[in-house]
Amino acid sequence: MSKFEFERGKMVPVPSHSIVPERDVDSAPVLEALHLGIDFGGLKAVDDFNLTIGKTEIAGLIGPNGAGKTTVFNLLTKVYAPTRGTILLNGNDTSGKTVHQVNRMGIARTFQNIRLFDTMTVEENVKVGLHNTEAYSTLSGILRTPAYWRREREAHERALELLSIFDMQDLADHQAGSLPYGAQRRLEIVRALATNPSLLLLDEPAAGMNPSETVELMENIVKIRDTFNIAIMLIEHDMNLVMNICEGICVLNFGKVIAKGTAEEIQNDDTVIEAYLGKRKEA
Repeated sequence: MSKFEFERGKMVPVPSHSIVPERDVDSAPVLEALHLGIDFGGLKAVDDFNLTIGKTEIAGLIGPNGAGKTTVFNLLTKVYAPTRGTILLNGNDTSGKTVHQVNRMGIARTFQNIRLFDTMTVEENVKVGLHNTEAYSTLSGILRTPAYWRREREAHERALELLSIFDMQDLADHQAGSLPYGAQRRLEIVRALATNPSLLLLDEPAAGMNPSETVELMENIVKIRDTFNIAIMLIEHDMNLVMNICEGICVLNFGKVIAKGTAEEIQNDDTVIEAYLGKRKEA
């Protein structure tokens, strides 16, 4: 596998008792999750979840299967309404907001199971994500006014520009469902970026990818962060990817945070090792 080199930013403490990259200290956090929790019946699926993400941080959310990671993503994006706690996105409280509203506020995501419009073209899928920047009225669309055609031309150009991040612009007219698995993963990321987020959530982006595709993905995650000046949080089971690219890492187990820190700190945390590998038996 090709070697991937990424210089992670130094993590420093902030007044909220969290850590963020040093470059983000003078900027407001993109996300603050405070005492977040949700109950399903009598089960506390997520309990007292606290996390701060810096403005341009690449963060990781890891944990064993069933730890509650995707549930956290569902809470942050309002697929689920929290039972308790607060979510601040760029300092704005998201309580009472819908999935659509919180997306407009600046949070976008991909899913464990790819969710594309398979019968639509690659470009059409990206254009779906551009709804946040639509500038013409419904009447303009019906009447096909000059404003409508101008907007369509701009949307076409923007879609190709976004696809070029993954060198996919030549696939614009292909049917999304006909793409190889890895390309469908990349298209889902491009569609999420089209909504103009300040925080991009990636749910197992390397799932199903071979080692060379994973290295390319790591390079592209850094490229996306630098190009769009946004924060990225990912759920991932590929520990090579997580430890090479994530600056701050949060570990969940049974819905609770058991550790937070840098890659080096997490790798040497006995509680994390026990959660993944089980408790050592006494000799």
